[in-house]
Amino acid sequence: MPKVEINELRQKYLEYFHAHGHQIISSSSIIPENDPTVLFTTAGMHPLVPYLLGTNHPSGKRLTDCQKCIRTSDIDEVGDASHLTFFEMLGNWSLGDYFKEDAIKFSYEFLTSEKYLGIPKEKLYFTVFAGDKDTPRDTESYNIWRSLGVSEDHLFFLPKENNFWILGSGIGPCGPDTEMFYDTGKEKCSDNCNPSCDCGKYLEIWNDVFMEYYKDENGHLDKLKQQNVDTGMGLERTIAVLNGYKSVYEASVFTKVKERLEELSNLKYEDNLQSFRIIMDHVRTSTFILADIHGITPSNIGAGYVLRRLIRRSIRHLRKLGINEDVLSDLANLYILEYKDIYEELVRNKEKVFAELQKEYNKFSRTIKDGEKLFYKAIKNVKDNTLGGEDAFKLFDTFGFPLEMTIELAKENNIKVDVEGFNNCFKEHQQKSRTIDAGTFKGGLADNSETSIKYHTLAHLLLATLQEMFGKDVYQKGCNITTERIRFDFNCDHKLTEEEKTKIENRVNEMIKSNTPVTFEEIPYEKAKEEGAHGTFENKYGEIVKVYTIGNLSKEICGGPHVKNTGELGHFKIIKEESSSAGVRRIKGILE
Repeated sequence: MPKVEINELRQKYLEYFHAHGHQIISSSSIIPENDPTVLFTTAGMHPLVPYLLGTNHPSGKRLTDCQKCIRTSDIDEVGDASHLTFFEMLGNWSLGDYFKEDAIKFSYEFLTSEKYLGIPKEKLYFTVFAGDKDTPRDTESYNIWRSLGVSEDHLFFLPKENNFWILGSGIGPCGPDTEMFYDTGKEKCSDNCNPSCDCGKYLEIWNDVFMEYYKDENGHLDKLKQQNVDTGMGLERTIAVLNGYKSVYEASVFTKVKERLEELSNLKYEDNLQSFRIIMDHVRTSTFILADIHGITPSNIGAGYVLRRLIRRSIRHLRKLGINEDVLSDLANLYILEYKDIYEELVRNKEKVFAELQKEYNKFSRTIKDGEKLFYKAIKNVKDNTLGGEDAFKLFDTFGFPLEMTIELAKENNIKVDVEGFNNCFKEHQQKSRTIDAGTFKGGLADNSETSIKYHTLAHLLLATLQEMFGKDVYQKGCNITTERIRFDFNCDHKLTEEEKTKIENRVNEMIKSNTPVTFEEIPYEKAKEEGAHGTFENKYGEIVKVYTIGNLSKEICGGPHVKNTGELGHFKIIKEESSSAGVRRIKGILE
């Protein structure tokens, strides 16, 4: 097969599905809207969950996109051949339109047709759901693959753990899936070798999920009111499979950064794989986070903490390569140039990206000195000439000291490090990270309860009030909603006074008491802008958008859902106002 580059595959995929009646929609933000349970958009389906549950999407029932995603649960695995924190996920979606037959036929044609990827059919293997006591065996998908000419020895029935997709929490829309694998040509690991093995013979290339169920918190499965198709093809991993690369880092998007690192360090990539890959991955992810519309900056909590860790880990490995000057902006700019035609926000916000990277570099340079102070303080009280595992891990977790740096410092001081104790702390930390990253999400809201919908509507009134008080340049920087409260971030250059907070509360409650109807219409995006509709997350909208209007109070582009009348909301009260990050304030409020 001829080599395929990332931009080419992305374009081919979107064009193929557009030709089959799918509307191309833009990638959503990498920060989930109104979802406090995950820090980042972790999958292509994350922004579309409300539509999988039955809300009408303004672009119709057939959609296709390339979604920016970030997964940090395996951050410490980055440096190997396959793990990335940032990746792009290709997807095609049927929201109550076609189901298994069309989905499978689309996938097979795109994979095997000479017009598209042209993968030899004998190189492909497929898995389908074997069924269990709760859900029937997916013989329909099996028979569809057979009707396309797939032989029995290339088809495998696998259990729920392999071929049934549900959110990490085990709650939400779900269903059986069929997965497509590429045969790498390696020898079978055993007579029972099949695509569920992790021996490396079979590499997953695509996944079609047939979402027809909803699993509640009690583990009960109910049929959704519509049958959906949710597919996912990881762009970087697919490129590696198609081109026979040994790692995802051979993709062309990494080439210029790789070459620049070799030039700066006078070292070869092949001799320093881990450090090169960590820098290449983490700088790319940091660049996308900093350029995002939500305005995330390095901090000690939430997404800002993850961003800080990514940047500092990059700096550590730059130093390990002997690069002791600040080159982060130089490397980030190479990614901005690589993606500028696809993700305009990178160019639009590049000065902010450079400024934040420089600030964090300077802070971490000082932090390294603080970490060394802690190290020398800790070794004064060592027992058996060994630095404890908890102390070593504290250096790692608090100051960003990798274990090898701590071991090196210890060796210089003629002491050992309790590596086993460090590893135990590290494993506990990893498990906590995975638990957080696999948190539940049910779409645009933490849940679709009546209370959460009220808070979602409240966000519109709160933004309108802030714009009345501080000007139209105020915009939403983030919003987390639960059934207990709203957390609303907005750009503001000062701490709110008690008088200002009281004024905000009073004005929002005036709006609530006005009993104003909440209406919506689906109109072209350009028309919505002409009519003055406020759009906080502009890069996620398609050609047709939903515009929610609350009388003369608020007009916003938003996916919903909302209450029908402001009088349903109750009484608004601010319970806390604080700084979220530089130039961003946070209001926490409740409805009583």
